[in-house]
Amino acid sequence: MPVSSSTEQRFPRARASARAVRQFVGDTLAGWGVSDRRDDMRLCASEMAANAVLHGAPPGREFSVRLTREREGMWIEVRDSGPGRPMLWRPGSEVERGRGLWLVGVLADEFEVREEVVGKTVRAGFKLARD
Repeated sequence: MPVSSSTEQRFPRARASARAVRQFVGDTLAGWGVSDRRDDMRLCASEMAANAVLHGAPPGREFSVRLTREREGMWIEVRDSGPGRPMLWRPGSEVERGRGLWLVGVLADEFEVREEVVGKTVRAGFKLARD
């Protein structure tokens, strides 16, 4: 595999997109021969996509998911054009929702939010075992 590979796909602002993103990530990782941490990456990607659908992408707009394979790891980026800045926080046990990005922060090795001219990009980085 080259030192770096990247692929990107757009998804509609729809609840079914989280499942489609999970499939896209799983298929891409399989195509690249990446099995290390595949379940963690699929889960994190779907949580970030769900966040984009619920809070990020304005009605009628899409969001994009980019996967980048680097020598020692993977980046998953979800970009939307909506306002606001997602934050990692741990909800109390009495709260029934809001654990998605907290889970991403626990599973990923790196997490960041980049402000864009319009919208933002949420990134999760994963270190991979050396082949």
